[in-house]
Amino acid sequence: MIKQQPYMDNFWQTLKKPIIALAPMEDVTDTVFREVVLSVSEADALHVVYTEFTSTDGLCHELGRPKVMERFLVNASEAKLLKARNTKLVAQIWGSDPEKFRLSAKLISEMNIFDGIDINMGCPVKKVVKNKSCANLINYPELAKEIIYATAESTTLPVSVKTRIGFSRIITEEWISHILETVPKAITIHGRTRKMMSNGPALWDEIGKAVSLRNQSGSSTLILGNGDVLSYADAINRVKQYGVDGVMVGTGVFKNPWMFNTEAVEVNISHRIELMYRHITLYQNTWDKNKDYNVLKRFFKIYLNGFSRAAHWRDAFMRAGNYNEALLLLAEMEKQLQAAEV
Repeated sequence: MIKQQPYMDNFWQTLKKPIIALAPMEDVTDTVFREVVLSVSEADALHVVYTEFTSTDGLCHELGRPKVMERFLVNASEAKLLKARNTKLVAQIWGSDPEKFRLSAKLISEMNIFDGIDINMGCPVKKVVKNKSCANLINYPELAKEIIYATAESTTLPVSVKTRIGFSRIITEEWISHILETVPKAITIHGRTRKMMSNGPALWDEIGKAVSLRNQSGSSTLILGNGDVLSYADAINRVKQYGVDGVMVGTGVFKNPWMFNTEAVEVNISHRIELMYRHITLYQNTWDKNKDYNVLKRFFKIYLNGFSRAAHWRDAFMRAGNYNEALLLLAEMEKQLQAAEV
């Protein structure tokens, strides 16, 4: 077994438990969305956020690196919120070549903006799993372990893993046993197999089995659960019921970006308009023409629900073709809603 280097700052062991995290999500958790969520979250209710998952192939390709590095952008305004809330920022990477993980880990460490590195061993998308990457690493446990070791040897940042309970079938204990051998600082387990994708309920009993396995082994690795968490109260209940050290929230944040508060926030239409305005303007100021405006539309459903004629306004915003049209439409919506209240 390859000896890992000591970690200079293993934040996983110093965070207040239970640990609550916002999941890495493709075309979602860029610096803009992270800042939007952080701006309406309590410091003690959101402990860890992640970048979008980033290709080690891209990071190691001299010509392609500048484009890939956009995923690691951290706005000054986000950095300020992270510091004020003592929320940790983790860079998530994926691939299949241990040497490229080694080089990517070194590059990330030298950036001096991240608190940890997470290895994606859970993404189920066909185009990434076909090359022994992400969830497909469940089928190649020795390669998966080699990747974890290579990453850990090249950084003083704590290394963690996000994965699933199996590929085509459930093999929770067998698979997690392999990962525990490498002593990652944390393992986040999505309670579904790759075959299940996002279908059916997350199998939290399987996540509980991983916790029992960890406990029996005497490992210091933390276990976080992921899947079907829709509120802060729900996250706390999962911790109590299954013994996990924390919970990672994924698509649940789309239903309520205000969910990272210890007390439920009463959200009215003014809150929705204000946060939507902040999101659109921050996205424009950050990306402008460097990203397709239409990517922003996937977020509109977060704000345009729970009030009269919400469906009408959703349809109108989906037809808006650029930032200016969206902001003008937002102003018109606010004006009409205020008039209706008089």
